[in-house]
Amino acid sequence: MNKDLIAIFEYLEREKGIKREIVVAAIEESLQAAARKSVTGASNVTVHINPKTGAIDVFSEKEIVEKVTSPSTQIALKDAREIDPDCELGQFIDVVATPRDFGRIAAQKARQIITQKLRGAERDVIYEEYRHRVNELISGTVKRQIRGAKLVVDLGKVEAVMPLKFYPKTEQYKPGDKVLALLLEVRDTENGGAEVVLTRSHPEFVKQLFVQEVPEINDGTVVIDKIVRDAGYRTKLTVRSTDMKVDPVGACVGMRGLRVKNVVRELHNEKVDIIPFSNDPIELLQNALSPIEIRKISVNEDDKIISIVVADDDFAAVLGKRGMNAHLNGELIGYELEVQKFTDYNRATAIQRAELASSEDPYLDQELTAIDDVNKLIFEHLVQEGFKTRRAILSTTPDKLAAIPGISLEKAEKIIENIQKQVIEQIKG
Repeated sequence: MNKDLIAIFEYLEREKGIKREIVVAAIEESLQAAARKSVTGASNVTVHINPKTGAIDVFSEKEIVEKVTSPSTQIALKDAREIDPDCELGQFIDVVATPRDFGRIAAQKARQIITQKLRGAERDVIYEEYRHRVNELISGTVKRQIRGAKLVVDLGKVEAVMPLKFYPKTEQYKPGDKVLALLLEVRDTENGGAEVVLTRSHPEFVKQLFVQEVPEINDGTVVIDKIVRDAGYRTKLTVRSTDMKVDPVGACVGMRGLRVKNVVRELHNEKVDIIPFSNDPIELLQNALSPIEIRKISVNEDDKIISIVVADDDFAAVLGKRGMNAHLNGELIGYELEVQKFTDYNRATAIQRAELASSEDPYLDQELTAIDDVNKLIFEHLVQEGFKTRRAILSTTPDKLAAIPGISLEKAEKIIENIQKQVIEQIKG
């Protein structure tokens, strides 16, 4: 009995899920090439391995003749009938021709071919087992690190890989650690095998965690429309409900926040923002920033840029660490997001107003007869206070206009802004 071969058969069956007959066929085919070279002058050499004992037999096909002139290709009738009593002259018969040292020679010459064949068989097992499980959560044990930070994860029958870029920089692993990840893909390798690729940094990983925690997502009552993520730091997802009676945000948060807490725990305390979905990018942005108030907003559809102005105290929160919050909100709404402090905005617009007010364009000195969104009584108050022309209004401040009866600070800002737009359009025109 060839104990080494039997051990290989059992290991591949148990650990790799490769059937014994596949392994036997692969080794027989690979040893056949070595056998042809080992059995000098023989033709039609075949190799047979007993799957139970591991015994290797090499057979050479020989012609049955009366008188042997070529021992490597012929056999005498008398000798042939010891193998098969019913054989006749002119027939061919398989004769055992296993070389005395064939086991050692075959092992040396066939090792590379066997490896390739077994790698192909293992690849088939991997594809059969895992190709239909892409985007599923899968758990394993970290086995080792290679090339610095690439993780090899033991899934049982196969080993998967999780490259550094596929798990957050905030996470550290060592051999023996349990890890839950998303099966990203099954891909071919350069050496003819296949490998399972895992990820914890992909947005889909977060989605599948919520699918696992929130039954309403599973049954289609709650829909996750979009997820953006800076893995390890923050994730934002928009949700909507197909049932008016179900609050999508509440369903994802869960009673006392239990559902989202479970997700956050698995993400190693990464921040998760759950936002009501809207088709309108402005409304969606307001939902994402709530309760922070947007003081001013402008949209550049040509360049897909939305510029907003927020209170100075809110600026840091809107921008986020390394500008991450603004970047993620921009990704979420599909626009580049520019954020400005209210004091900076006021300073910039004051400078622009001063430049416009110093213009020699006679349009600025034409007497006003009315102002959009300002009723007649308030307009008369403005005129009485000396604000008869566009130049006069551009030369003042919102505080001074707000001192006039009936004009709030917000209304004053809007009046100046409207006049400013009129002048800019006149000069450009």
